[in-house]
Amino acid sequence: MRDLSLLTIDCQRNIETSLPSDEKIATWVNLALSVAGFEKEAEVTIRFTDNEEIQALNREYRGKDKPTNVLSFPFEVPDFLADEIPTLGDIIIAMPVIEAEAAEQGKSIESHLTHMTIHGTLHLLGFDHITDEEAQEMEALEIEILAQLEIANPYQIDE
Repeated sequence: MRDLSLLTIDCQRNIETSLPSDEKIATWVNLALSVAGFEKEAEVTIRFTDNEEIQALNREYRGKDKPTNVLSFPFEVPDFLADEIPTLGDIIIAMPVIEAEAAEQGKSIESHLTHMTIHGTLHLLGFDHITDEEAQEMEALEIEILAQLEIANPYQIDE
């Protein structure tokens, strides 16, 4: 794993719920960056929020008027600042959605939160899942990162 000192993470909590420590969350983000091959200094903001806030953001930026689990907003650095600002962007996570999905999927809240944090981090690096090929690449990275954290493949369907 890359040097954790290369990562500055700002965890904002806009909701009353039990959340892992900033250090644990930073470990997840750092591992995602490392496995994806990102070795530079980086700043990431993660905001844990409610359904109302994420629904407003989802409506404004994606045209979808409903809550979602995670939104990522990569920071577009102007060329003249590219070497000076290591900000990757913001990840917004709706804890009520995470908690409901975890219950529906029979997973622990922390396992699902870990997955969605990693998912959001990969989006900041430009990974996406619009096409099948992109989805396969992104999901393979997620599975690899989660395995290193001893979390089961979230895409495996038990029959």
